[in-house]
Amino acid sequence: MAGRCVFSLSAMVFAVQDLHIEFGPRVLFDSLSFVVEQGERIAFAGQNGAGKSTLMKCIVGVLEPDRGKVLLPRHTQVGYLPQDGIHISGTPLLEEVLGSVGGVVLLQQQVDELSAELQSLPADSPEYRETLEEIGHLELLLQERDAARLRPRTESILRGLGFSSSDFARDCGEFSGGWQMRIALAKLLLQEPEVLLLDEPTNHLDLQSQRWLEQNLRHYRGAICIISHDVALLDSLVSRTIAFHHGRAEEYAGNFSFYLRESKARKEILLRQAKAQQRELAKTQEFIDRFRAKATKATQVQSRIKQMEKVELIEVEEDDAVMSFHFPPPPPGGHTVVSLEKASKAYGAVTILDRYDYSMPKGDRVAIVGVNGAGKSTFTRLISGTEALDAGTFAFGHHTQVAFFSQTHADVLNNEQTVLECVEAAASRETRPLVRNILGCFLFRGDDVFKKIGVLSGGERSRVALVCMLLKPANFLIMDEPTNHLDFQSQEVLQRALAEYPGSYCIVSHNRQFLDPIVNKVLEFRPGHAPRLFHGNVSAYLETVEAEERRAAETAAASPSSSFSAGDGGQPANKRDARRARAAAREQRNRLVKPLEKELQEVENSIAVADERKATISAELEKPENMSDNQKLMELTQEYQLLERESESLYSRWEELSCEIELKIAELEAEFGDTGA
Repeated sequence: MAGRCVFSLSAMVFAVQDLHIEFGPRVLFDSLSFVVEQGERIAFAGQNGAGKSTLMKCIVGVLEPDRGKVLLPRHTQVGYLPQDGIHISGTPLLEEVLGSVGGVVLLQQQVDELSAELQSLPADSPEYRETLEEIGHLELLLQERDAARLRPRTESILRGLGFSSSDFARDCGEFSGGWQMRIALAKLLLQEPEVLLLDEPTNHLDLQSQRWLEQNLRHYRGAICIISHDVALLDSLVSRTIAFHHGRAEEYAGNFSFYLRESKARKEILLRQAKAQQRELAKTQEFIDRFRAKATKATQVQSRIKQMEKVELIEVEEDDAVMSFHFPPPPPGGHTVVSLEKASKAYGAVTILDRYDYSMPKGDRVAIVGVNGAGKSTFTRLISGTEALDAGTFAFGHHTQVAFFSQTHADVLNNEQTVLECVEAAASRETRPLVRNILGCFLFRGDDVFKKIGVLSGGERSRVALVCMLLKPANFLIMDEPTNHLDFQSQEVLQRALAEYPGSYCIVSHNRQFLDPIVNKVLEFRPGHAPRLFHGNVSAYLETVEAEERRAAETAAASPSSSFSAGDGGQPANKRDARRARAAAREQRNRLVKPLEKELQEVENSIAVADERKATISAELEKPENMSDNQKLMELTQEYQLLERESESLYSRWEELSCEIELKIAELEAEFGDTGA
């Protein structure tokens, strides 16, 4: 288990001390030490297998290190989100997440213990101030466990992560693996532990949920250690990077892009120093060889021999070999790749497509985006021909040959085959010589290729399925979340190969960094709406959508009463219909927006009360009679700290409510316009 000691809560939240971890002959970490301070945002970087996830498991106490320890201050809470392996069932969603914030009795016991300790500490000692601060922190947590205040925040977090109100009563067991991870993430965000350890938190999030999470993490009060292949998230969030490579760790005082630049610069400097050292050693060796036999130079020769023996050689680690992969030449095809005409598809009451027309010309490179559950994966199955339409027609173009990577393809691999056997069986005669190279590109190197499929992790199986698909000659590629289990190097290999690929492709992904350089169109899926096609990459699409949201919010703010009128896009047939439409819009606004506005006003009032009381306490603290009264000083200081934390919580809730009101107004305007069309 992790060791515990008392640190200043104003700075350190945990420390890794002389950690040593090895698996058989392989040393992951040797004498690893670092400190994480309050409020820090740290990225753990390095290739897959470098030990990042293992380190997180050691910090949280899931794994025991071979040597060394993790030091945690007393009562520090650590929240951990693993990559996979989470399954929750038997409880309704909202109840499960609400129930994760418990431990009120335990918190009260901790407060009582610390209060007893406080009585025996000198009032002017650092220990007194630290204990007082910890009591204030725990009492704030007790206040936040109030169910009446907790429920709105829980619902806000769940909606931010993509759940709808209709999901709240569903049993958690009904949700798939990606949604299970969202449930676990919601519980952590609600609990607000002092330290968040997040292992690939965006793997199963759509773009909208990613944007929400990024905003939420920016304002998170605790420390965050994160593993992610999402460069945009890391660059916007972290201010420190710890990179792991060949059992060693190096620290960089910046975000991920800074780390990439700085590590390259450090390597170049080290190479120059190593070359300069080798030149000096060569000169010294030349002198020794030249004058070794001369008695008059014997003293100088011996001196230089001793100097050379004491030199600490500068070692430059070789970079892991960067492999490249090229798609097999695609067969020629016609002008149209695939087409849908009056296509309809539904699952029960959920409509994915309704008389939808779509035609993909040769050369299109399309990113398919949208919230989870909107129909992206269904669409890939429809255009790959693996699932039938309910109505309408589907057709491939002349000589279209498709290669399809689905998230479910990993489940049908033969568990008895080795990785190499599986991939060779999928390869054609032309691509079989490429098998070992492409396996290396996707992290199967050396003896890894002889592992049985049955012993691989979910991510490894997914990579095998991806390799099998990539070796198939085709002029139309369809890929559903291909980068979920790839490290940066493998992502770059695939990205470069796609950039050079002369065929057409559709890719479902939420990885903007991966998609932006290689797509020219974006197909957006929204529940209850027909898919929309945008020209440009994902960043251009997001700018367009954000501009639409801003215009809708500005219109609503400028004219609240007319925001929900019929407008130009949906003229009612007569005045009576217009009145009914306006009445329906007002009813919707009152039902959905008014409660939020009421809560916003209550929050603003609470902020004003807290600020007024803080000003009063500040004045009291400056009075000489209070400065000399330790008991009074303790009470005032404790109350001020509680109010300070309460204000932070109130301001955070104010921001959430303001954003939620703007979004609701925009949604209502869009919905009313659609119904009036």
